[in-house]
Amino acid sequence: MALQTEYEFALPNGYVEDGQVHKRGVMRLATAADEILPQKDPRVQGNPAYLTIILLSRVVTKLGSLPDVNPRVIEGLFIQDLTFLQELYRRVNGGEELTLKTKCPHCGEGVEVNLSPGES
Repeated sequence: MALQTEYEFALPNGYVEDGQVHKRGVMRLATAADEILPQKDPRVQGNPAYLTIILLSRVVTKLGSLPDVNPRVIEGLFIQDLTFLQELYRRVNGGEELTLKTKCPHCGEGVEVNLSPGES
């Protein structure tokens, strides 16, 4: 069984920049460094809640056609999208079954998507 290290996703709303909506992205599995290194960031030291922003900016490797996913991008997400990514992070890195409820981008119908490692 191969180790799955990247997970595609579609944000409920999407990140808006210059009138363009970026919804589809990729999140990779977190490393120990992803959890430890942000603790040294002065923004996290001044506001521990900022850890989520730094952490997600490290593990979200692609979002739409953006050239880079950085803390500014994560800060600009709608709350529903931030919550979606936090839950995806928790489930992907927690090793438990990962089923997300989302809407089909084409028809708007509610669907469940299984992203569990080793599942097809």
